[in-house]
Amino acid sequence: MASPPRNTRRALCTFITIFLLLAGLAVLIVWLIYRPHKPQFTVLGAAIYDLNTTSPPFISTSMQFTLVTRNPNRRVSIMYDKLTAYVSYRNQAITSSLALPPLYHATKSTVTLSPVLGGAGVPVSVEATNGLVMDEAYGIVALSVVLLGRLRWKAGVIYTGRYGVYVKCDVWVGLKKGIVGQVPLLGSPQCKVDI
Repeated sequence: MASPPRNTRRALCTFITIFLLLAGLAVLIVWLIYRPHKPQFTVLGAAIYDLNTTSPPFISTSMQFTLVTRNPNRRVSIMYDKLTAYVSYRNQAITSSLALPPLYHATKSTVTLSPVLGGAGVPVSVEATNGLVMDEAYGIVALSVVLLGRLRWKAGVIYTGRYGVYVKCDVWVGLKKGIVGQVPLLGSPQCKVDI
């Protein structure tokens, strides 16, 4: 004799519930083992080759920042896709965005980046231009190096989806009018990383 439909539905619901609980438990165990941590960024050096504010509202700049990124994960690699960098002053970009090549970051490794950022004729507000001129006359300029892009984690043969990454490094540089090349960093700036 065939079993009543009620018992078949109950068995199916029980099977689905047990399957979902086991799948959730498996995902939790894998996450606890491989739990990815955010990468860490630090600015080590800065060089300013050109900073021209003589034709407002446009600024032309050429700057190079040496950034070190560290992957703190023991079992998870990081792959950066579509990474771009620019420099901002008072939350306004003073360089155009520069596309960086894709980057593979192995486990427990450190990678150094030294992009030359700049461009002619980047439009900024009059307040930003005047503030930059005054800060340069004072000898201390607060800049932000910003990296935007997409990253994904790799654990063995498992790749995660792509996540947006936003890195902002606030740096204070000692800068005097007419000085070209390496400029001193005032402090040891750690960067804020949002994923």
